[in-house]
Amino acid sequence: MSELTHLDDSNQPRMVDVSAKAETVRTATATCLVKIGREILSQMEDGELKNKKGPVLHTAILAGICGTKKTSELIPLCHPLPLDSAKILITPHDEDHLLITSTARTTSRTGVEMEALTGASTAALTLYDMCKAANPAIIISELKLQTKTGGKSDYQA
Repeated sequence: MSELTHLDDSNQPRMVDVSAKAETVRTATATCLVKIGREILSQMEDGELKNKKGPVLHTAILAGICGTKKTSELIPLCHPLPLDSAKILITPHDEDHLLITSTARTTSRTGVEMEALTGASTAALTLYDMCKAANPAIIISELKLQTKTGGKSDYQA
């Protein structure tokens, strides 16, 4: 098992010191499924869902981007990163599910996996919030890192 990097020699929490690492371009993509239901998805027109709260997908995309940008404020030991880009894509996955794809990019000393995961989860929670009146049984599942590049090693799910 790998060493837990967020613990010091005394097993106390710490922010990892990345000052010796080289700045490189780093990217990460995370995905998440939202089982929103056939009834809601059947109302999709021109790639958008609309309800009394407004354009659902556009709002979730904006929330996901905001979540990506606020990651270090939500995750205690996460480094604040200068993001070069943040992108959220929400597409139908099947007749019941939407697929959220969140991609973050930075030129920094540490990776953007947490930013990509936070973006996907924030977009999913926004979908839930905007559609819960029509379907309180919405299920958010399978939040996972798909890829990461840059730094010491790359990853592909």
